[in-house]
Amino acid sequence: MQMRNTDMSSIISADKSSAAELSETHEAMATSKRTSEFAEVFRHLLRNRAAVVGLFIIGGFIAASIFAPLLSTHDPLDTVLSNRLQGPSSEYILGTDELGRDLFSRMLYGGRISLSIGLISVLIGVSVGVPIGAISGYFGGKLDILTQRFIDIMIAFPGILLAIVVVTVLGVGVQNVMIATGVASIPVYARLVRGSVLAVKEQSYVAAAHAAGLGHARIIFRQIVPNCLAPIIVQSTFQIATSILWAAGLGFLGLGAQAPTPEWGSILSNGRAYIRTAHHVTTFPGLAILFMVLGFNLVGDGLRDALDPKTR
Repeated sequence: MQMRNTDMSSIISADKSSAAELSETHEAMATSKRTSEFAEVFRHLLRNRAAVVGLFIIGGFIAASIFAPLLSTHDPLDTVLSNRLQGPSSEYILGTDELGRDLFSRMLYGGRISLSIGLISVLIGVSVGVPIGAISGYFGGKLDILTQRFIDIMIAFPGILLAIVVVTVLGVGVQNVMIATGVASIPVYARLVRGSVLAVKEQSYVAAAHAAGLGHARIIFRQIVPNCLAPIIVQSTFQIATSILWAAGLGFLGLGAQAPTPEWGSILSNGRAYIRTAHHVTTFPGLAILFMVLGFNLVGDGLRDALDPKTR
């Protein structure tokens, strides 16, 4: 009898060892596969003309924001009332605003704020929304029901309205705008990742990981979430554009960056009183917002096609 128990324990231990080896082999193969797929996706993306245009637009804005101190022709905070509302000229490339400040310099520094808000808000959304969606979809049951009802409540509020509520609670300012837009993007990622996890967790390699006795955290974040990266990447590209729009909207309403900090939404808001006499004060920040959002949307569309095996 003791011999039989020893044999059974040996068989179970061997099975677990085989399952663990299978799981580790799958992780290594998946890592190698993702590397090769990344190269293939990048090649496919470069064949998409619209996506390439979007990459150039985004790259131009990023470069202008990084090298703003070198490209700016004046101090963005320098006020010269005698030069107020001047049109574009050799001295002032994009003209001046209602306080005589150089609009070109303010636009360059405003791009830094808009890009920072877009990137950090997406980072917040991914950091919070992805774990919530992954855990909810993986465990299911009452936890999934409770989590999804809370997400439903958040989704019931339009994103910009939810951001306004958060800013109202936290107070105005660039940092609070980043938090507000990040919070508003959490339900988008939570719902997206939950749907992907529900499909992925039924795969055979997940069952092998369970048989190997791997912990839930390792299965979720090493086995399942890496196979849900494609929709997360695409959504993040679109979400950056959306967050930039939300930030501009909050700035336009006076809930974003406060004077004299240059930010595209607040520049647009300050210039609306002079739209008939000095339309350049609103035209240029409006075009900047338009092209930046367009650039991210073009890249997002390209990534969606490149990451879809059917279109490749």
